[in-house]
Amino acid sequence: MFELELLAPARNADIGIAAIGCGADAVYIAGPGFGARQAAGNSIDDIRRLCEYAHRFGARIFITLNTILYDSELEEAYRMMLDVQDAGADAFIVQDLAVLALADGGPDGKGRKVTIPMHASTQCAIRTPEAASFYESLGFSRLVLERQLSLDDIRKIRKSVSAELEFFVHGALCVCYSGQCYLSENISGRSANRGACIQACRSRYDLVDASGKVLVRNKALLSLKDYNLLDRIGELAEAGICSFKIEGRLKNISYVRNVVREYSMALDRLVAANPDRFRRSSFGKVEKGFVPDPAKTFNRGYTSLFIDGKRGAWASMDTPKSMGEEIGTVASVRQRGRDSMEIRITPATDGPLRLSNGDGFAFATSGSIVGFRGDVCSGNTISCRPVKEIRPGMKLFRNISVEFEKILDRQPCERLVGADVSLSLTMDSMTATATTEDGRSVTARVKVNASPATDEARMISMFIGQIGKKASDYRFTLESSAISAPDGLPHVPASAINELRRSLAEALDAIPCNRIAMAPAVRSAVPDVKAVRTVMDGDTLTYKANVSNALSERMYRGSGAGNIEPAYELAHQNEAELMRSKYCIRHELGLCLKTPAGKGVKGPLYLMNNGRRLQLGFDCATCEMTVFSAD
Repeated sequence: MFELELLAPARNADIGIAAIGCGADAVYIAGPGFGARQAAGNSIDDIRRLCEYAHRFGARIFITLNTILYDSELEEAYRMMLDVQDAGADAFIVQDLAVLALADGGPDGKGRKVTIPMHASTQCAIRTPEAASFYESLGFSRLVLERQLSLDDIRKIRKSVSAELEFFVHGALCVCYSGQCYLSENISGRSANRGACIQACRSRYDLVDASGKVLVRNKALLSLKDYNLLDRIGELAEAGICSFKIEGRLKNISYVRNVVREYSMALDRLVAANPDRFRRSSFGKVEKGFVPDPAKTFNRGYTSLFIDGKRGAWASMDTPKSMGEEIGTVASVRQRGRDSMEIRITPATDGPLRLSNGDGFAFATSGSIVGFRGDVCSGNTISCRPVKEIRPGMKLFRNISVEFEKILDRQPCERLVGADVSLSLTMDSMTATATTEDGRSVTARVKVNASPATDEARMISMFIGQIGKKASDYRFTLESSAISAPDGLPHVPASAINELRRSLAEALDAIPCNRIAMAPAVRSAVPDVKAVRTVMDGDTLTYKANVSNALSERMYRGSGAGNIEPAYELAHQNEAELMRSKYCIRHELGLCLKTPAGKGVKGPLYLMNNGRRLQLGFDCATCEMTVFSAD
């Protein structure tokens, strides 16, 4: 049986709890420090609270320790590792190899060991079978693969390793191979590998040729649409992916609830269609709740990127922000005094528009995206403060749906672990045994002083109905065939049955959920560093390996590395490659060098922003684009 895991992001413990409640099998979250989002740290107490909740359902909590570390930080990182392990965390997501060394007893190797599994972060840029084999050989039990991979690439990696494979399926996309983008550090001194990315890929640029001619003006030329592989999770599971990861550790709670619910339902459908092959990696069924709709939460438009091994329209050049769902076309604009405007809309679909007061709207102009709030919305009409540049014929989008946000708050999901109950009845006692879907079994007994039931059918219905109510985190199920009453069915008050149900729940709460075991790590005696071809230059391990401390260097030298360049952050490379990507601006603009149109546009090409110039390179042999500083 192949376990499938839906892995959700959490900025804080409350969002993590909401994700579990909506169906996530695991949550990834930062501890107090060293996560790759500086704005998303959490206390040890909050990590403990989240772990305790998740473990009720056999769900897991992964701690992001995926920044590169400096020597002065190793002791602090080690102490944090021990603290979050003691708080109940289930694994670390790691970029810096120093973390592996720290797990063996701290900076000096003499301390307490960290025993929970290590997952190689997407920041490791694992995109080849050789790199996957290298990281597995170091002792990583799971590999988080690079996003710019095809299904064929994933299948090849699956054949090369036995470690678990995790893959992003939804959310924002870095334009660069993960962990090897130095654009933010080059521009501002704020390193993406230290959790401080300025998101320079979302900035606007002019595309300029060598003569200074502007080919494209004021576009977000490096900004990608958001990932969406909702319809491809079956193929990914077939290819060997066990963990389906949602991006968004800075997203709000409504975004996480909405997207998690959508993907959890999709995984449930996959499991239901293949019950002999797949199962979820945690327990509990989600009841009640809302109908998810990812179009109604933050997105830049969606792409499946390179999953089919082909290029498509990946860029969101007009805006790096969320446009939301298209609702129609502006039919007319009428000024209603100095402080008010009325906008009428022709709907994009045949059905009526369902707009609410306070909804947020957006439209694109030649240079930017303009957003505004609808003060009063009725039918196809929006009344609002005056909005410059809006004209009839423009497409209008809704990026904030007040009603949907209310639904997310008013109709929360409820996750309950199923338990089958058998019931034995006498005139003086009720004895019930409950067995949960994760294999826990308890027995509870309640004394009664009953007389024979005069209406047995009604009494059986009462037993089934009262036992079947929610208690703690459990949904009990009692079938009539599981009721035994050899001396006749007693008449028992509902209060006594409720007491029995509560006793079963209390007894189950006292027993930890039987969680499905994670894959063990197997460390090779002599890993071969030369397998990591993406960071090798001959016998030299380049700055792309992000070696920023003595422990990391020791790990690589122990694996056979010769020359090791320091991380970009420690020794700025004047001619360093700042970015490499399968995304290609030439291809996106119809100027691929393999086409007549592209051959007509001579290089080199540059990106210009506020006087800063970046040179683009086009490696047609590998079909990759590179970015260098031209200043």
